[in-house]
Amino acid sequence: MTVHQRQGRVSPDALRQTPAQDPASPEGPPTDTDEASFADHLEAAQEQTDDIELSGHAKQRVAQRNISLDASQRQELADAMTELDDKGAQDAAVLREDAAFVVNVPSRTVVTALDQTEMQQRVFTDIDSAVRL
Repeated sequence: MTVHQRQGRVSPDALRQTPAQDPASPEGPPTDTDEASFADHLEAAQEQTDDIELSGHAKQRVAQRNISLDASQRQELADAMTELDDKGAQDAAVLREDAAFVVNVPSRTVVTALDQTEMQQRVFTDIDSAVRL
């Protein structure tokens, strides 16, 4: 709402109907005025699009173990969780060539992450399913 609208006055330009702005247009979406960093916004956008969450523990393990988890890899995890959910899985191991993730399927949450070295030394317990990407 503009100042003119608040005071009961509306400029002639405001009365013209304008098409809804396309977020992909060069002008882009309206700017956000909060103090969050670009990385915060990027992470929030990724979480919204792939519909998975990383527990605090999983975030620590991914960082400590230098496991890559870019947007396409997050989407692969999300797709695997959807497939596991369709099969009725509750807790599962999702195996990649370079890493493994233990996930809680109903909450779509990554519980922990292991790198390739740790995958060779670990036993997965309390899972009912596994899928290989």
